[in-house]
Amino acid sequence: MRGATVLPGSAGGNGCDCVGGSPPLHRLEVPMPNALPFAMGTFDTIGAMSRAAFPHRHTFYEIVHVTGGTGAHVLDFARFALRPPHLGVIAPGQVHQWDCADGPDGWVILFTDDFLLDHPDDRALLRGLGPRPWLALDEDAHAWTSSLVAEMYEEYRTGAEGFHGVLRALLHVLVVRTARLPGPRGGEEVARAGGVAGAFTALVARTEEVPPSVRACADRIGVSVGYLNEAVKEATGRTPGELIRQARTHEAKRLLLHTELTVRQVAARVGFGDPAYFCRFFRRETGTSPGDFRRGGGDFHHDHRIVSIAPPTPPA
Repeated sequence: MRGATVLPGSAGGNGCDCVGGSPPLHRLEVPMPNALPFAMGTFDTIGAMSRAAFPHRHTFYEIVHVTGGTGAHVLDFARFALRPPHLGVIAPGQVHQWDCADGPDGWVILFTDDFLLDHPDDRALLRGLGPRPWLALDEDAHAWTSSLVAEMYEEYRTGAEGFHGVLRALLHVLVVRTARLPGPRGGEEVARAGGVAGAFTALVARTEEVPPSVRACADRIGVSVGYLNEAVKEATGRTPGELIRQARTHEAKRLLLHTELTVRQVAARVGFGDPAYFCRFFRRETGTSPGDFRRGGGDFHHDHRIVSIAPPTPPA
């Protein structure tokens, strides 16, 4: 393989960072000089990390074509039952794990933003799949997905002259066709086009550095605040300010649910110097306090806990 993920504590591997109690953060290893920031294979050939049953996140994208298995896949705060065939997309920074899974079987495709240089608009398409990251495939969709993935693997395996360009082209086709698939869409759907709105979407999705304001985003992208507001509102139906607040709230939820960081530490991670102001912000955005959200296991209003990732209840 030209790239691999590495389990925490694996001998000779440094593909995992676990900092300050956060879920393990896995990087795409590229051990060979000038190797592509891309790897693919079956769940078996990618290795144990492809079926990790503990909460973790990546610095890279992962597309899974699940052809067999039972159990569930947990992505952030949603649990998806395995009823193959499926096509799933995990974006950088999202926390996920396989829960009580027998299998899964199928294909795993791993790549970084750098691999999308030929088709930069694909970043926005991938982010746009966020509200519907787990898609059930009908017979036709399963057939073309299987054919396309098999063709990608043949190029990747043989490494013939020009294979890197073919891989990028085939991945582009896979991303575009996946974005076309029908699926449930929520009010949080983000831009699915390039340009300013796509750049903004990619910017606020960076969990390690969510810009603190609309002006900061506009300055980073190189447009006026007014133009950014118009472009994002037209593409997403929401304002940049709303999406920034959503990104900061979502990252705070991840940290509260998946780490043992204090509320003060979580506040600092998502850009709040004043913990009291963070608590007011979090309550306004979610209807509950950070402490109650954590004690409720992530779903305070419905008192529903994802057993596999909720902290254990102390004995009475």
